[in-house]
Amino acid sequence: QVQLVESGGGLVQAGGSLRLSCAASGSVFSINAMGWYRQAPGKQRELVADITSGGSTNYADSVKGRFTISRDNAINTVWLQMNSLKPEDTAVYYCNAKGRVVGGIMNYWGKGTLVTVSS
Repeated sequence: QVQLVESGGGLVQAGGSLRLSCAASGSVFSINAMGWYRQAPGKQRELVADITSGGSTNYADSVKGRFTISRDNAINTVWLQMNSLKPEDTAVYYCNAKGRVVGGIMNYWGKGTLVTVSS
């Protein structure tokens, strides 16, 4: 099992910045990719960005050039630096870790942290 704890959400004005953190504990040796998803009211959860243990990154088109994901494998932590925030970035942001288990991949989720961007 992997436990994920997020921090860093809050209220910010449009154009501002926030940095989210996610610390993993437990069976961290099994983790390959880590990332951030978000879910806005009335919408499905969507991928924001993810990063493999080797450092390869992937971003949603809507955040490219504004958000940066990074990771420190030594302390099992992933960050999401969010710049030039827009009201449409308002959502609950969830940390995700993909762990290798017998037979496949297990998705682990944090409880989420709310990001609110005011116009």
